[in-house]
Amino acid sequence: MWHAIQWIRSLFFIIQMYIMLPIVGFGMAPFVYLKPSLAFGVIRFYCNWVRWTASWMVGLKTEIRGEIPDGAVIVASKHQSFLDILLLSAALPRIKFIMKAELRFVPVISLYARFTNSIPVKRGKRGAAIKKMISDVKTGQQEAGQLIIFPQGTRVAAGAKKPYKVGAYVLYEQTGQAVVPAATNVGVFWKRHGLMRYPGTAVLEFLDPIEPGKSQKEFMEAMETAVETHSDRLMREVGFGEGA
Repeated sequence: MWHAIQWIRSLFFIIQMYIMLPIVGFGMAPFVYLKPSLAFGVIRFYCNWVRWTASWMVGLKTEIRGEIPDGAVIVASKHQSFLDILLLSAALPRIKFIMKAELRFVPVISLYARFTNSIPVKRGKRGAAIKKMISDVKTGQQEAGQLIIFPQGTRVAAGAKKPYKVGAYVLYEQTGQAVVPAATNVGVFWKRHGLMRYPGTAVLEFLDPIEPGKSQKEFMEAMETAVETHSDRLMREVGFGEGA
């Protein structure tokens, strides 16, 4: 019975979440066109709306831990579901993403990706897009902000393992910026697939930055160890894997 009731609650939560997306996004678009910097506030408002409705509609509370970076950094985050994207977007003041080129054609998302200088990347053209982003930042054509990269390249279910790709190091080495690893346990409550949302406390945690100057091997080991170790800890905190 509990499972059926929670599923219904989850369904209503998801419906209202996607109804609010165009209402907020398109409703605020005229103001954002006049003042593009408002885009970040609109994004934070929507993400915090989802966090608030999740807390009382499905019993899923959210928490952001650690020192939130506000300068020009790269954030290398564990990616378990759409919820970690929402928490990153709610926390960071000048967020931007390296995103799939196909998202350029998705209403609302494509609009705000453009306003925040997020980078659409075609398959096989990632290097060129990154070089242009670095050039634009250096010449002052766009603000550096906090660039989000998912170093495993895709969503990874809670408890699953997937290798880390070298793209994060390429950005780290070419930009000369620090990389802030971020760990999460959101996949325990908001899974990659399906409608069910589980009650509990989902956490996104910003970790100690990896300062410039490390070799590829040192950097990759430091990033993966930080993200995986702390994500595993956060999942254990909420009982994930107990009795397995």
